[in-house]
Amino acid sequence: MEKNIVTHNYRINREVRRKSYGHDTFLIFFTGLSGSGKSTIANVLEQKLFSEGIKTYVLDGDNVRRGINRGLTFSPEDRSENIRRIGEISKLFIDAGIVILAAFVAPYKKDRQHI
Repeated sequence: MEKNIVTHNYRINREVRRKSYGHDTFLIFFTGLSGSGKSTIANVLEQKLFSEGIKTYVLDGDNVRRGINRGLTFSPEDRSENIRRIGEISKLFIDAGIVILAAFVAPYKKDRQHI
């Protein structure tokens, strides 16, 4: 399978976007218990950053589970897969020059460290 996958390097990359947008790009990962205010804090921070001209996007656990992670359960394996996918989605947004605010329940230390 690996031999069929080719990495393409484009001229418009993270560094070009960073210079154009005037800010760096990164992930802020909010984690905690359900109902602890992760999404609320991410929303308030996004409003502040956005008002300062910073390109942002919030990835919220409930919203992501309604789409790309719809088929996942709350088993330990699926919880880990949920967070792994969030990490991959975040990498794409980071490459696109967006500051990501991710609000998720992530009960396993190994998954948080992976992100």
